[in-house]
Amino acid sequence: MRHAETVTFGGSGLDRAAQLRGDIVKTANDPAARCIVLWQGKPLLENEDGGLARVPFDHPIIADAGPLQLFLGLDDGVPTFAVSLSKWEPDLDAEADLTAFLDPSLQRHPSMPREACFAELRAIMTQLSQRDAELAATARATLAWHDSHKFCSACGQPSVAADAGWRRVCPACETQHFPRTDPVVIMLITHGDDVLVGRSPGWPDGMYSLLAGFVEPGETIEAAVRREVFEEAGITVGPVEYLASQPWAFPSSLMIGCYGEATSTDITIDPVELEDARWVSRADMARAANGDHPEIKAARAGAIAHFLLENWLTDTLD
Repeated sequence: MRHAETVTFGGSGLDRAAQLRGDIVKTANDPAARCIVLWQGKPLLENEDGGLARVPFDHPIIADAGPLQLFLGLDDGVPTFAVSLSKWEPDLDAEADLTAFLDPSLQRHPSMPREACFAELRAIMTQLSQRDAELAATARATLAWHDSHKFCSACGQPSVAADAGWRRVCPACETQHFPRTDPVVIMLITHGDDVLVGRSPGWPDGMYSLLAGFVEPGETIEAAVRREVFEEAGITVGPVEYLASQPWAFPSSLMIGCYGEATSTDITIDPVELEDARWVSRADMARAANGDHPEIKAARAGAIAHFLLENWLTDTLD
């Protein structure tokens, strides 16, 4: 496996066992089958520092889940599903803010041990194993897609889940709908020994990252890199190479990490997209990574931007 595949949410080798999706009742009735549980997109952990909790279908917590049982695949041979607790409303504490960039609050279900908790995936993604991270990201993105695609886009009638959550079908017009993944390019743009970083309005103080943007219809990955960097920062880019990718379940993107060489250096930001953009030297980026830079914080651990910058600093990109 390439080093690039070790990025968070990737590289676990999960057997998605698509051939089992058509007869999921039999699979769900397997006594060994287990569920991971989400509430408002937050996965249930065994404890604050632990991995994903897995419960059998007859566990009391499943009574608060919606009807959809999403089949994730075979986790070391064990049929593994995901459910969302749509029937449960916990008492939220004062620090809870489900609309925040990162909600720090934890929720605890009365049927689970006290140490078990629901936590924001962004906050705990680096503590998960590769397998748990892939399961959590797949569940979060796919369940969110179902929540936002309850009606047929062709005729407007309610649609129903099929193939163990991997398809929706409209009973009225028979249109089929499949979970979507939005391709996003994220770019390590360098000029000499400097790297281009920016920050979006509303980000936490000091947070900078690599520039990124959605790939448009009819556009190649390389063209998207050049267009996005020029639109956001006024920088022209020459050669572009693919580096790594990362499923990003916030809500449902595939981050396509690329390397590009800038052919200009004068920055002109798009104030709608960026609050600031700057060239940062390798030495200063190393200071930021160590927490020693006065203005720039390290990119969030677990995000592909952090992965690309870390490997750029250590010359281990492959």
